[in-house]
Amino acid sequence: MPISSDKRSAYEALLQKAVESRLSEVTRRGLLRNAAVAGGGLAAMGTVGFAVAQDSTPEGNLATPTDDEGATPAADSPFETEADVLNFALTLEHLETAFYRDGLAEIGEEGITGLGFQTSVFENLNEIAAHEAAHVETLTAVITDLGGEPVEEGTYDFGYTDAASFLAVAQALEDTGVGAYNGAAQYLIDNDDLLTAALTIHGVEARHAAYLALLNEVSPFPDAVNPFLTPDEVLEIAGPFIVED
Repeated sequence: MPISSDKRSAYEALLQKAVESRLSEVTRRGLLRNAAVAGGGLAAMGTVGFAVAQDSTPEGNLATPTDDEGATPAADSPFETEADVLNFALTLEHLETAFYRDGLAEIGEEGITGLGFQTSVFENLNEIAAHEAAHVETLTAVITDLGGEPVEEGTYDFGYTDAASFLAVAQALEDTGVGAYNGAAQYLIDNDDLLTAALTIHGVEARHAAYLALLNEVSPFPDAVNPFLTPDEVLEIAGPFIVED
């Protein structure tokens, strides 16, 4: 059977303790350097954002470059170009891809089924991993087409110790991603193609979050309206998973 409420609370407390510990060790300067957008653009300000899915979004919706690094977002945007917004998303996708790729290989099917889940749960988690890898590939191609330089995968420490805490971290990443996606999409409001892609894939990311919530025995739809997170809020929540050089 799935983990009990008491165990889930213990894992959530462990995750929070790990995050607080990492926050005390990692400086904002180091995080920004590790996730910097190459070429002097705005540093990627966190690890989570909207994602452009190769498997569910028509290629023509992704981008049609008109200027180097795309058009300039709204005046109040923290991003200098659309390529910077996409690099914000790519930073997350690298992080999530590494999380699922390495974590599922380490835990294995036995770790997931050992919690009482069926084999199909392990298969579904691998499908999520495939989605994230496709997001990395697509975002990298689009940023390049826009004249930007894609941010590279970093080094991460996710703090999980077993399959149950792995699922707790997965939910934390996915929930933060949905909020960050909501916050980032507004900076693509002047590009119909990119905004359409963002809105389309936001639903896929939300489904990931809902599935992880069910596995962790919490509500998959806790609110009537999804919250949005600013880049600084995303950095505060997810940045501790990035290891400083």
